[in-house]
Amino acid sequence: MAKDAKDSYLVGLIGSGIGPSLSPALHEREADRQGLRYLYRLIDIDTLGVPPEAVGDLLRAARDLGFDGLNITHPCKQLVIEHLDALAPQAEALGAVNTVVLAGGRAVGHNTDVTGFAASFARGLPDAPLERVVQLGAGGAGAAVAHAMLTLGAERVTVVDALGDRAAGLAGALNRHFGAGRAAVAAPDQLAGLLAAADGIVHATPTGMAAHPGLPFAAELLHPGLWVAEVVYRPLETELLRTARAVGCAALDGGGMAVFQAADAFRLFTGREPDSARMLADIAELAGAAQSPAGKAV
Repeated sequence: MAKDAKDSYLVGLIGSGIGPSLSPALHEREADRQGLRYLYRLIDIDTLGVPPEAVGDLLRAARDLGFDGLNITHPCKQLVIEHLDALAPQAEALGAVNTVVLAGGRAVGHNTDVTGFAASFARGLPDAPLERVVQLGAGGAGAAVAHAMLTLGAERVTVVDALGDRAAGLAGALNRHFGAGRAAVAAPDQLAGLLAAADGIVHATPTGMAAHPGLPFAAELLHPGLWVAEVVYRPLETELLRTARAVGCAALDGGGMAVFQAADAFRLFTGREPDSARMLADIAELAGAAQSPAGKAV
C-alpha cells in the first residue's frame, strides 16, 4: 500500500425508506476483509423529515463533515445532479447518479447501476440471445438496465410501462444515445405478443419485493425459450423467478446487480479492488437472513 493511501473512509446512502438496505453491510464487510476502517451511514430523508429536493443540502453537509463518498437512491438520483461539479460519461448519458465521489474539493457523479447490471448479466446469462429483449419497467432502475442491455449488445429493447409517457421518454433517450431503432415502446396489453416472440425479459418494477408480492404478469406468458432477468433482490428468489425456473426458463436474480454496483462504488470510493465473489456470498447470506423468520432487516 502506498505510504499516503487512506485506510479510513466515511461514506453514506441518501434516499427514501432505506432502512432495509444491504449496502452498509456489503461495503463494511468487504472493507473489514481489506483491513480498512469504513463507516457506511444511512441518510434517510423520511427519517429526517425533509423532501427529496433537500439532497443538495445533505450533499453539502456531507462534504463539510468529511465524507469520502455517497450512494444516492430513489428519489434523488436525478435531483442530485445540479449540485455536482462533474459527471462521469455513463451518468451523463443516463441522466441519473447513484454514486458521488467526494475528493479534492469536488463532487463527481457516477452511475454504477448500469455497470452493475451489465456485469451481473454477463456473469449469470453469458450465452443469452439478445436480438429481441422486452423490458418491463421504465423507472430509475429500468433506465439503468436498459442502457446496460444495449451496451451489452441487445439489438432492440422494447420498453413496457404502465406509464406510457415514462416508457416513451426512456425509449427516446435510448435511441438518441444508441441510435435510432434500438428501443421501442409498447403498452402492457401488448406483453403477450411481445413475449411470445422475445428472447428474454428484464423485470424492473417493484413487484415481487416483500412489500409488493406477486407476479408482474400472467404466468402463462412464460415459455422455455425465454430468459428472465430480475432486478429485485429481496427476496433473491421472487415469485417471477420461481415460476420461470419451473417453466424451464434460464433465470437471473437481482443479487448480482446489487453486488456489482456496490463493488463498483467501493472501488470508486477507495481505489481498491473489491472481491466480488466474496460479496456475492455476502448477499446470499444477508438476503437469506433478512427474509427468514429470525432474520433482522439489514
